[in-house]
Amino acid sequence: MTQQPTPPVDVWAAIDDLWTWLETHRVHDGDTGLVLRMLKLTEEVGEVAQAVIGATGQNPRKGVSHTWDDVQGELCDVVITALVALRTLTPDTRAVFERHLAGVTARSLGPGATTPLP
Repeated sequence: MTQQPTPPVDVWAAIDDLWTWLETHRVHDGDTGLVLRMLKLTEEVGEVAQAVIGATGQNPRKGVSHTWDDVQGELCDVVITALVALRTLTPDTRAVFERHLAGVTARSLGPGATTPLP
């Protein structure tokens, strides 16, 4: 059985949709809700660490309990969680992220290293 290709996803629309869903279902408002949204990143990063430990068999009690595909999934969860956290701070998520990415890329690779969007 062959796997069907995944349809393209509009990342920024998906982040907005996830943010809206979380806002609708949040338990805590104000600063507490904001801090908890940011702390979710720590939880997700911990899951990356757990998956890496599991993929390398570093816990003798559990052995190899994860795959590198699991690590990929956990890293994706970190990225999604970070973008939703950023969306929590600004509705201009895409522009803020792209501006920051351009700055990091220029610092790391030199000016003109980024490819402009079409």
